[in-house]
Amino acid sequence: MQSIKRFFLITVGSFSLGLGIIGIFLPLIPTTPLLLLAAACYIRSSKRLYHWLITNKHFGQYILDYREGKGIPLKAKVIGVTMIWVSMLYTVIFVVPLIFVKILLLLIAAYFTWFILKQKTLQNHTT
Repeated sequence: MQSIKRFFLITVGSFSLGLGIIGIFLPLIPTTPLLLLAAACYIRSSKRLYHWLITNKHFGQYILDYREGKGIPLKAKVIGVTMIWVSMLYTVIFVVPLIFVKILLLLIAAYFTWFILKQKTLQNHTT
């Protein structure tokens, strides 16, 4: 049973990591929560994958800073909130015809904006 759990966690972590990387380029996919989910899955299933993730030159320090409670860099907050609202407003105005879905998308954007802004701002980010 332990090997099934390990396989499941590695699979979910890898899928989450893949989506998180895609989210760097597609603003509708929340990068930070997916990278944190990957880290949480890897730390419980594979020390090698977790070490690879947190030492990755592109997002390892970002994950460590967040997990250690240091916060999110101001630049990442500004880009994140801006991309959320640009993509959601475009979708609500030009793509989605249903008012219920429009309201739902705006509520999702508001939630993720609140989530990002409530996080501590990392002052001296070195990456």
